Amino acid sequence: MVTAARAVGAVVAGLALYAAFPPMGWWWAAPLGIALLLAVVDGRRVRAAFGWGALAALAYQYPLLHWTGTYVGAVWLGALAVVVLAVAVPVGLVPLVARLPATPLWVACLWVAGEAAIERVPWGGFPWAKLAFGQAGGAYGKLAALGGAPLVSFAVVLTGAGLWSLARTALRRPAPAGPHPPRRALGVVGALVAVLLGPLAGLAVPAHPAAEPGDRTITVAAVQGNVPRAGLDFASQRRAVLDNHVRETRVLAAEVAAGRRPRPDLVIWPENSSDIDPFANADARAEIQAVTDEIGVPVVVGAVLRGVLNADATTYVEGPRNAAVVWTPRSPTGAGGPTEQYVKRHLLPFGEYIPLRGLASLVSDDVSRVVDFAPGTGTPTLDAGPARLGVATCYEVVFDDDVRDAVTAGADLLTVPTNNATFGETDMTYQQQGMSRLRAIEHDRAVVIAATSGQSAVIAPDGTVLDRTGPLYTPGVLVDRVPLRTTTTLATRLGPGPEWVLAALGVAAAATGAVRGRRRTGGPTTTTPTPRETTAVAG
Repeated sequence: MVTAARAVGAVVAGLALYAAFPPMGWWWAAPLGIALLLAVVDGRRVRAAFGWGALAALAYQYPLLHWTGTYVGAVWLGALAVVVLAVAVPVGLVPLVARLPATPLWVACLWVAGEAAIERVPWGGFPWAKLAFGQAGGAYGKLAALGGAPLVSFAVVLTGAGLWSLARTALRRPAPAGPHPPRRALGVVGALVAVLLGPLAGLAVPAHPAAEPGDRTITVAAVQGNVPRAGLDFASQRRAVLDNHVRETRVLAAEVAAGRRPRPDLVIWPENSSDIDPFANADARAEIQAVTDEIGVPVVVGAVLRGVLNADATTYVEGPRNAAVVWTPRSPTGAGGPTEQYVKRHLLPFGEYIPLRGLASLVSDDVSRVVDFAPGTGTPTLDAGPARLGVATCYEVVFDDDVRDAVTAGADLLTVPTNNATFGETDMTYQQQGMSRLRAIEHDRAVVIAATSGQSAVIAPDGTVLDRTGPLYTPGVLVDRVPLRTTTTLATRLGPGPEWVLAALGVAAAATGAVRGRRRTGGPTTTTPTPRETTAVAG
């Protein structure tokens, strides 16, 4: 019965972490889930804690990430196994740090260490499920401006670990050899500090103003042209995708000419809005140029640029590239057309390339439908009309360094062009919107999301959603005024520093706990803590 209760607790804890993410957005559920998970592993050995952590991670990650397997079948389960480890390993190490004073602090640092690892390995990282990405609208969100996503995740786990420690201390009956009352009171105070520090600090951080005196502002349009149908097959109607975005931009141009909508200074199309290479296809190039001339301002086009085939035209020597291209209207002298381009650097595993393709093909026949793209190497910024535009193409928004690279390179406006049509009617687009909101807070920049099939959005520097399109798989155009900012937040200046410090503290604490355990028991640190040990770590 106890084992069954722990299993139920682990699953409920994982589901609570999932519920914190959009579209539900119950940000407060995350610390509760952490508290419940720690209660499940309380007093367990390292191996048992790892197992319960893996079960909770499965309940958390499977519903959050199932969209990755929408069109490549069971192959995505390999990625799921890896992200489960990023939770299970830190949870498995909790019995080691439970031997130390200030346990909630070390638990939170261990969690950051797990997220730091999945940010980087394997396959260049897959950090989609960072706890911080469910917190943009909650009490912890503004901490992103101080220490980025790692600090937000740290604060969430610190609160949850504090709740666990507080309940543990309050419910425990001191043994005769246990702490005297002042020490017990100190444990309660320490737990309360852990519970309250994160949300109170988050609420105390001043919000970035959506508009402030001295802001230089522009009017930006995000065009959502929609796709013929969801999934990988939409590419078979790639001309229709391009035509849809041209049509919606022409409608916008007509409304501007009629005075029904303000003239934008910049138009942003989504990722893959032109799956036909406009540099290789004269018709596509002419269509893009014509509509750019009609709207009369630069258009940032998401284009798939052709790869290089071998002599037999059977395999790619160099894969296609996923690019954002600035297209300018023709001037009276005839100048105009494509200027700058940025090629996506961080490609989505199992979406834009298949890791371990030979092995993956044994699991799913759909693997053959995914062509391996070639990553770019340039700086993620574009001079686009009046803006120095920072580009985080779709999946890149999950990576701390990718977005920071754009801001430190001078971006005064961020955009997330995305093609969510590949993943059908899933929550992926809403999760991505939550990430974009956190990036706005982190770097004090407005963010424009342009999606092929929805949901496109315009986000203020304080993380507020100013505008968004309607249901998925409907066309739409957003036209909004946004600030161009050059301020630098503390998070931007510090970069990965807070993450490395917190992660190092977590690893050091686990190592210290392991050494102490060996000294006490004379053997490996896999035994259940004794009542005396359990009593000593309440704070």
